[in-house]
Amino acid sequence: MSERSGRVADGGRVRLVIVDDHPVVRDGLRGMFVEQADLEVVGEAEDGERGLAVAVRERPDVVLTDLRMPGLGGAEFIGLLTRRVPSARVLVLTTYDGDDDVLPALTAGAIGYLLKDSPRQEVFRAVRAAAAGETVLSPAVAARVLDRVRAPAPAGLSERERTVLALVARGSTSKEAAAALFISETTVKTHLAHIYTKLGVSDRASAVAAAYDRGLLP
Repeated sequence: MSERSGRVADGGRVRLVIVDDHPVVRDGLRGMFVEQADLEVVGEAEDGERGLAVAVRERPDVVLTDLRMPGLGGAEFIGLLTRRVPSARVLVLTTYDGDDDVLPALTAGAIGYLLKDSPRQEVFRAVRAAAAGETVLSPAVAARVLDRVRAPAPAGLSERERTVLALVARGSTSKEAAAALFISETTVKTHLAHIYTKLGVSDRASAVAAAYDRGLLP
């Protein structure tokens, strides 16, 4: 167990970083946590890129993050964060509860997933649970995960997903792939999220390797 994990387990303060692109949301959350003697906000950021820098610097116990933010966000941010700061637990707090958001976030390494309409006491409990290494899902999200587990195994990649992955395998960025296919960069990232879910991976390199192993790419 790490030194920081030990302090939390012994009743120390849970150190928290908030990542959300809305200043009002960050202010509201920070004000909420001031009321809790055992929860301390040590940093905040408006997007994933800055959030990653803050987390690397502060080494928090928990990162409370939204998903859809300008620039780096969503599963890509979570995947990078869990690799760069493996001691930090990622707890998603967002308004989005669709499969395209929930499953990639959990696959990328988030330990919990809450919706922004959750009562504040539920948020407090979730942060403490995440710091202790416990998985926390809002009821709506838990239902979606169960539905997915009970559903038949996902089909193979669609033709467009294969095309996107082939471009990625050749080294194209999301922006370059979007230009080549005459679609938006956001659409490319959505295709990649679907690919990660279907292949059971959390990043581009793993997706390419898995696709070659399964004969999905020539």
